[in-house]
This record gives sequence, C-alpha cells and structure tokens, in this order.
Amino acid sequence: MKKLCIVINGAGGVGKDTLCDFASKYFKVMNISSITPIKELAAMCGWDGRKDDRSRKFLSDLKLLTVEYNDFPTKWAKERYTEFLSSDCELLFVHIREPREIEKFVSATEGEAKTLLVRGGERMKKAHYGNSSDDEVENYNYDFYFVNDGSLEDAERDFTAFLRGILN
Repeated sequence: MKKLCIVINGAGGVGKDTLCDFASKYFKVMNISSITPIKELAAMCGWDGRKDDRSRKFLSDLKLLTVEYNDFPTKWAKERYTEFLSSDCELLFVHIREPREIEKFVSATEGEAKTLLVRGGERMKKAHYGNSSDDEVENYNYDFYFVNDGSLEDAERDFTAFLRGILN
C-alpha cells in the first residue's frame, strides 16, 4: 500500500480541515496538527478553545516557547508519523504553519513528507493576522499548491482528484 505524508498549511479559514474531512471519505486518513499538544497546554492556562485572532496569537507564542525549550512540537509530530507508518492509513495530514517547523518535520521524515499550501477562502483577504504562524505561511517553497475558492462540491471533487494524482 502506498503511503503519503502531507504537511498541509494555509492561513486560518482557507478550508484545510474541510479538505482533510473530504479526503477521509475516500482514503484511510490520519490527521494531526503540531498545535494539538500546545492546545492542551493552553487549556491548562485558561484558553477556552476560541479561534479568534487573540487566541491564535496566544497559541502561536506558546508553540514558539516549546520549540525553543525542547522542540516539543516536532518530536510529538514525528512520533505520530512513526505510528502512521505502521498503521493501515494511506494519508497522513500534518498541519504545521511555521516554515522553520515545516522544514524540521520534513527533515525528521528524511524528506518523505511532502508539503502543500492551501490558498483561498475568506481570511486570505486579510493581509496581516498579528501572529507569525499565520503571517508567514507563504514563506516556504511548497511541493504542491491547491486553490480552494469554489463550492464545497467543487472542493471535494477537485481535492480528491488532486490527492489521487499525487498518490499515483
């Protein structure tokens, strides 16, 4: 069975989670985010789960602290990647925003992980988000780009075809 690990990125609101949900209808998918363990820490600090600009900045800053301390997000994601390799899943989506963190994860997979930037959606109209995680998503040379600016039906059809093309 062919397996593919894709680091998926894009500014908030472009539909990354929706695209991953579509993919799970057609493929065996594992979907993780390097921010997941950071959200658990943030919740202990009183974060209520909101996805507003203030919360995005808090999560971004907290992630940077854990990166500087012991590179925790990359270590956590690499453990999930190892689990993926021994699973029956075909696709692993790894949500990582920061270009330096993407590069570290791709290196941790010995270059096996491919990178994808999703563009489109309402938030792309906003030029500045106030946190480095969202503001720097374009500052990486991705392997693939997907424009998500049509209907949900178009997105499901087009993204599924896009993934089939990569897997074949």
